Amino acid sequence: MPKRLDRRQFLKHGSAAALGFATFSLVSLGYTRRASGQLKLNVPSETIIADLESRIPALMSKMVVPGVSFALVQNGKIAWSQGFGVKNTRNSQPVDSNTIFMSASLSKPLFAYAVLKMAERGELDLDQPLTAYTAKPYISDSRIKLITARMVLSHTTGFPNWSGNAPVWINHTPGTRFGYSGEGYLYLQRVVERITGQPLGEYMSRYCLDPLGMNSSSYIWRESYDYLAANGHDRQGNPQAFRKPREALSAGSLRTTATDFAKFLIAMMQSGTKDRPQLTSASVEQMLQPQVKLSPSLSWGLGWGLEATPDSDFFWHWGDNTRFKSFTLASRNLKTGIVLLTNGQNGLKICKEIVRHSIGGQHPAFDFSMINY
Repeated sequence: MPKRLDRRQFLKHGSAAALGFATFSLVSLGYTRRASGQLKLNVPSETIIADLESRIPALMSKMVVPGVSFALVQNGKIAWSQGFGVKNTRNSQPVDSNTIFMSASLSKPLFAYAVLKMAERGELDLDQPLTAYTAKPYISDSRIKLITARMVLSHTTGFPNWSGNAPVWINHTPGTRFGYSGEGYLYLQRVVERITGQPLGEYMSRYCLDPLGMNSSSYIWRESYDYLAANGHDRQGNPQAFRKPREALSAGSLRTTATDFAKFLIAMMQSGTKDRPQLTSASVEQMLQPQVKLSPSLSWGLGWGLEATPDSDFFWHWGDNTRFKSFTLASRNLKTGIVLLTNGQNGLKICKEIVRHSIGGQHPAFDFSMINY
């Protein structure tokens, strides 16, 4: 079994930025903006791709986004993927299909997928208090005994999003309401590592990333990333130095490519068996089942934000560690989706237009109050 760190040691090895989440306000229960247009189901792929090939660079230039990795999924397959711009504005090295981006909180749904696989194998019960799997309580608050994996994955633990160097606390009775929390994911990570006897980075690579064909992806820094990875940039386009985490963080340390993450979207559209890496249909549907309602059209499932729109149901997530921004949205029923990874602080400013011209439809996900454009 790997050496166990106490909570303060564990957090010392990461940083708020590396976790891929920030201290924004909790989600609003309403929304006011709407994306316009209908779904582009009947628009030829060639037409969509030709439009995006010119539109994405124009948006990047307008919004000061140095680099982008993009993938389009149609009919359950990768229809197109491409890199745009540069890894680093100082040396102008171009982004290509192998360029590695920090995905920030896109780490969360992939970790949730792995947790659901553990549940399929009987290694973890989603509704069993997590204290049943630990040698001692994570914190002294007795309400910790109420928290389950389901609460973590649906952001109803009562934990804050991020407590920094302060001791973590519980804001409200676990399971009673939504409060987006990276801290909850760190707690569940400790439980997973105790059950499996493996550091999370090794476990995710062996049982999730590699089996799904996500061979370029990792929750910890690889030596190859020294020359494959993009640098993050501030709002003025100034590059920042690499952060090279040696400890995996379930809430936000995944580095990946758009093509790799698109393979995960495709796995969400498919069905496996208990003895295969892919989740069974029942488990995927459980991930996409609303656990807590946020507004008439928004809810949260297990690991994913969920949209119920007039056109279809979509699952989505965003990532933000300040200098890297990312967004993904897909439909299991329509077998379509997109992955957008950017290396600029302005990255989320271009995602609505890209979704409008690649998928179309109305997407209340863009009204989620924690998205920092």
